[in-house]
Amino acid sequence: MTPAPSNVVAPIAEARPIDSSERLALLDTLRGFALCGVFLSNVFMWFSGRAFIPREQMLAMMASASVLDTVTSQAFMLLVFGKFITIFSFLFGLGFAVQLGRAEERGASITPLYSRRLGVMLMMGLTHLFLLWYGDILSTYAVLGFGLLVFRRRSDRTLLIGAALLALVWPVIGTLIVKLPQLLADTPEAGAAIAKASGEHSAALKAQALASFSGGSWLDVVRDGGRFYVIDFLPMILTTMLATFGRFLLGLLAGRRRIFHDAPQHLGLFRRLLGWGLVAGVVGSGAGLVLQQLMLRKILTPETLPTWVPFAMAPLRHLGELGFASVYVSGITLLFQRAAWQRLLGVLAPVGRMALTNYLSQTVMSVLFFYGYGLGQITKVGPAACFGLCLAVFAVQVAWSHLWLSRFRFGPAEWVWRSLTYGKAQPMRRDDVAGRRATVPA
Repeated sequence: MTPAPSNVVAPIAEARPIDSSERLALLDTLRGFALCGVFLSNVFMWFSGRAFIPREQMLAMMASASVLDTVTSQAFMLLVFGKFITIFSFLFGLGFAVQLGRAEERGASITPLYSRRLGVMLMMGLTHLFLLWYGDILSTYAVLGFGLLVFRRRSDRTLLIGAALLALVWPVIGTLIVKLPQLLADTPEAGAAIAKASGEHSAALKAQALASFSGGSWLDVVRDGGRFYVIDFLPMILTTMLATFGRFLLGLLAGRRRIFHDAPQHLGLFRRLLGWGLVAGVVGSGAGLVLQQLMLRKILTPETLPTWVPFAMAPLRHLGELGFASVYVSGITLLFQRAAWQRLLGVLAPVGRMALTNYLSQTVMSVLFFYGYGLGQITKVGPAACFGLCLAVFAVQVAWSHLWLSRFRFGPAEWVWRSLTYGKAQPMRRDDVAGRRATVPA
């Protein structure tokens, strides 16, 4: 008598990395698109050294910039800054929802595997942060990711309200925390003195870091970059972490409702998000652009800026980021419903599947190009040239990702991440997986 087939098939409840056939091309495309924008932001603001240039020097540079550089800078502030990292955060929460759904299908708990996954991510992030670049986002995402376990069984209404509060109310609280010492000062003059001393301390710290980045050894960069992170960069991250978690919650909600898995059934929602997102993006980011121009023309200065302005601008900035992120995500999703656009935009999907590898390789290429122990181009590359450089590098990453994934299941960093998470080396080559499946009895 022939045994029942179920006796020889591998148990479906076994945890394993997601196979390429199970991936959603739309989400990988969105992730690849977001990675391009994150690269632009990181190079434009941080690797190029713009964030470390003294304010007066930066204002002078902007006033004398070419038309092309001026348009590029304004386009960056309006359309890029903060928008793509918002998409990335949203997709992180959505990815958790997908993993949660797969765990529930197996009848297993997501907590052990997801905790190991975040633990490995934290280890990789801290290595990236302290040995390569202070601007690492992996460690922040890993820490915040544990919060998703707490919210995984909350109602849709709770997720939506929580996301709204964290995205639009918390920025005001974070601004209040930063400005609390000067607000608690006995007199306005004392408050101004506190603000001035804090600004001078931050400027000195940035000047020291810039000097190391410009001409120091790798060890100098690691030392002063770590010091800058702990004293100046980390407090900024701490005041914005909960707003980032709000994006996670939106992604968790979208994944739970399967609006991307069943996109054709939610086209009306995406059209509404496209329209209202454009309004929110123009209002929120436009306000920041107007303020920048007022400061550039010295109509307003840090000394004459009304106290309420930073508190008003904080939620407006986040509104603009969420608005334009909605426009990009909705626009790509709607275009993806057409075969021609799906083929065109799908070129980005392999980059999204190798997002970790590409993100880390962007850091390596950037520090070698901009820092003193490499080509030493920090503060020497203008806005338009930064954009051109990033797009050229990203085009190479697109081609390389296609080539790599034609032969392998994962990117190199993804393979390390998964192997450490599952406690054993994962089959890497595509033919290895095909051969293994061929040996399983039907």
